[in-house]
Amino acid sequence: MALHPDFPESPHAIIDPSVRWLPDQSLLFDLEYAMLLPPLVHKIREQVKTWRDNKYSGASKTSKALLNWWFNIPHLREGDEGKMEKFQYYFAQREAIETIIYLSDVVKVRDEFDLMRFDSSGAVSANMFDENWRRFVIKMATGTGKTKVMSLAIAWSFFHKLYEQNSERSRNFLVIAPNIIVLDRLYHDFQGLRIFLDDPVLPDNGFEGNNWRDDFQLTLHVQDEVRTTRATGNIFLTNIHRVYSSDQSPPTPDDEDSMDYFLGKKPTGETTDSKVDLGDIVRDIDELMILNDDTSCP
Repeated sequence: MALHPDFPESPHAIIDPSVRWLPDQSLLFDLEYAMLLPPLVHKIREQVKTWRDNKYSGASKTSKALLNWWFNIPHLREGDEGKMEKFQYYFAQREAIETIIYLSDVVKVRDEFDLMRFDSSGAVSANMFDENWRRFVIKMATGTGKTKVMSLAIAWSFFHKLYEQNSERSRNFLVIAPNIIVLDRLYHDFQGLRIFLDDPVLPDNGFEGNNWRDDFQLTLHVQDEVRTTRATGNIFLTNIHRVYSSDQSPPTPDDEDSMDYFLGKKPTGETTDSKVDLGDIVRDIDELMILNDDTSCP
């Protein structure tokens, strides 16, 4: 990978779309080079930059308030030695959640046709998509803070649904871990809503006229330990093997029950036997955001 000479040293610095990591073409075959340049990314980055420069014009009041709280308000957090230190999200984390909000709240992407408008290659067509539902992929390297982005996405979706009239967002969340190690790490971060309280995810009560901290009511359910569920305000944290067993054929969007494509069939077998069918629970919920922490991508 080649580094642009103007690439900033600070991980917090805002990076212009023209100043990014680029593959070294002299070391790659044409096909491999094309695969390293996702056709939608560049135009989306450019539009998100313009949107950011225009102070998030066109976003809902809730989205603007949260973005300004996260990225334009100074924050202090207690450090390892008990001293108060300045907290700031990495630009990669910022750009990730900005992109999610821009595509959802401003562009109002619903399917592959809405996304195809960002194609800069001229090679993307509708028949390349296996599904027609909204799915966003955030590709971040291990250790760059995907969990922080997930926490911001959860908070944004929750408050957007709560505060915005006719919002299509959700206040229930299914968080899927790829293995037990990641599940334990996610549990540590989400237990007691730790990540939302330790990081400046939740604005102070009264900020922009809302009681954010009082209104953020979420219950964490881990694997089989599902407590009494309410209609809204649930985080279901589970391992992918509880949702989709590896010895089953992958469901497709053409199946009679398309929900299996989203959530998988009920796992069977001694090692995956569950006292609670999480699939049945989430199928009965009207609003649900699914966050799949998939570490299989390079």
